Amino acid sequence: MKEVMVYTDGACSGNPGPGGWGVVLLYGEHRKELSGAEKMTTNNRMEIRSVIEALKMLKEPCHVKVHSDSAYVVNCFKQGWIKNWLRNGWRNSKNQPVENKELWEELWALMGKHEVEYVKVKGHSDNELNNHCDFLATSAVKNLR
Repeated sequence: MKEVMVYTDGACSGNPGPGGWGVVLLYGEHRKELSGAEKMTTNNRMEIRSVIEALKMLKEPCHVKVHSDSAYVVNCFKQGWIKNWLRNGWRNSKNQPVENKELWEELWALMGKHEVEYVKVKGHSDNELNNHCDFLATSAVKNLR
């Protein structure tokens, strides 16, 4: 199974407001960058969207290491939130509907095709690839205008 390293980030100008996402995919010597934006969204939605868009690029099942500075995304899987949501009919620990359900469902379906591992990175620090994803995401927002 191919090993793919993925770096992701989401950004929002206002929350909610215009938002963007950025991705860097690394496989061997290959590097691919992606970004996109939405006119009205939230930072959390852009964080999830970045992982979705990364996984959609993979043409065959892979072992994927997703690096994200989003505790929201990483904790969903590392702390088992997603399994609780699925078991509880997409209700959170406060018995309220899970926010961004449609994005989580899309991400969960894509994860079924791959072995995905999540790695929490510190945002806006010395991680060059995470910083570059932030640049891609914020640039995508600027290009909306």
